[in-house]
Amino acid sequence: MSLAATAAFLPRATHPFRMKPATVEELIESNLEDAEATVTHARDKHDEDHLAATVVSPAFEGLPLVQQHQQVYDALDEHMTTDIHALELSTYTPAEYDDLEADQ
Repeated sequence: MSLAATAAFLPRATHPFRMKPATVEELIESNLEDAEATVTHARDKHDEDHLAATVVSPAFEGLPLVQQHQQVYDALDEHMTTDIHALELSTYTPAEYDDLEADQ
């Protein structure tokens, strides 16, 4: 059995995989059309299990939120089941993100 396959059976505290936010950003940006991703620890820097991602991509244009999130999950592929415990997602088209930024 491979290391990745056995990881699913390990207790969470000893889970050998912890994806760094920068690695998750790179995966999203390289696998999702013209995406810009910002990934942080969702709670604090000491909680490596919970990540938060803001993803902006024209690929989201006209798609419902569920399909936008599915595109991010697809970009992360097997990492969603082997290397990432929890991912809080905020997805936007470039126009939506510009509007959000203008309101702040």
